[in-house]
Amino acid sequence: MLAINAPRGTKDVLPSESSKWQYVESIIREHCRLYGFREIRTPIFEHTELFQRGVGETTDIVQKEMYTFLDRGERSITLKPEGTSPAVRAFIENNLYNEALPEKLYYMTPVFRYERPQAGRLREHHQFGVEVFGAADASVDAEIISLALEFFNKLGVKGLSLDINSIGCPKCRKEYNKALKEYLKSNFDNLCGTCKDRYDRNPLRILDCKVESCQEIVKGAPIIIDYLCDDCKEHFQSLKQCLDELGYEYNVNPMIVRGLDYYTKTVFEIISNDIGTQSTVCGGGRYDGLIKECGGPDLPAVGFGMGLERLLLVLESQGIKLPIGETVDVFIASIGDNAKLKASKIINELRKNNISADMDYMDRSLKGQMKYANKLNAKYTVILGDNEIESGKINLKNMKTSEQVEINLSDLYHRLKEEL
Repeated sequence: MLAINAPRGTKDVLPSESSKWQYVESIIREHCRLYGFREIRTPIFEHTELFQRGVGETTDIVQKEMYTFLDRGERSITLKPEGTSPAVRAFIENNLYNEALPEKLYYMTPVFRYERPQAGRLREHHQFGVEVFGAADASVDAEIISLALEFFNKLGVKGLSLDINSIGCPKCRKEYNKALKEYLKSNFDNLCGTCKDRYDRNPLRILDCKVESCQEIVKGAPIIIDYLCDDCKEHFQSLKQCLDELGYEYNVNPMIVRGLDYYTKTVFEIISNDIGTQSTVCGGGRYDGLIKECGGPDLPAVGFGMGLERLLLVLESQGIKLPIGETVDVFIASIGDNAKLKASKIINELRKNNISADMDYMDRSLKGQMKYANKLNAKYTVILGDNEIESGKINLKNMKTSEQVEINLSDLYHRLKEEL
């Protein structure tokens, strides 16, 4: 019988790697706490309409990449391909807009996109994101950019650059779309099939096309910041002033539009050159119309998302070592049935007192038990046999230094508390 493998584009996180994830997740939680963000957890699947309305029907995500199916009630359901729309849905459904604003949220969630698997981007990958609902000021845009940059600093990531742009609001976007379509008209026949469809429905999406021929065509396209209305110009200028005040260097990149239809005004990307062509490690921006589009009040919003798999690749490429969690504080190797029963009782008491402890359950030899203790990264080991039980004396061995001390068996807990 053939073995069943994990579906293509998915990956197991094995115990040897999970400590790295746990460390990064702990930094995320503490870092978001410092900025006043609270965690939100949304379902793994949503009604398909949420993403059609929120993400946009002209995006690659909706057109090509969503995992969509009919459930037993004939309802169209989609595994969430991104985290913002579900957070907006939860904000509206639970009337969080009636609480003190802004509402500052963060999440760590799996997301699903049917695309060609590649380094740092799997069909199931994990996203860390933040959302701020209810604040229109550009200082909030600067704050979440600061949150992202300082998070990377905390992990020791080097060589990052920040690109920013403004894609305006529906008012100035209308004028820009006219100019863009006029520019693209002469090259319409050379656009890919998807971009030909976008030409009338959402020409801005053409700037985000990954097809090389389309990328060449748009190199000389009009620049959207030249078409911003006074309000959007002022907002973008304010963002730059905030970033200057915070001391962050940035590049104004007029080609950044991001891959989702809900963005307005600010868009930004944080770039790394350490993972090849997939260089964006964090991206986000403002989406002032999304809450209203999803059935809520007319409130502004801004946020970002970053892929955790891609982040771990950056850490690895830069040689940044993450702490590897030790499995147990003490391992008790037993000799004989009486010692095995005694060891079981001892480790149970230690665990009740918040000292991690383990023992052998496979009837290994003493040598085999000690090898197993090494594999568990045990800090200390104890050998327990009939002699030790009778005398009440044991040798506590420090596995890092190989030093041994003889102590009373009854003093094991107190000695470990002193050493750990």
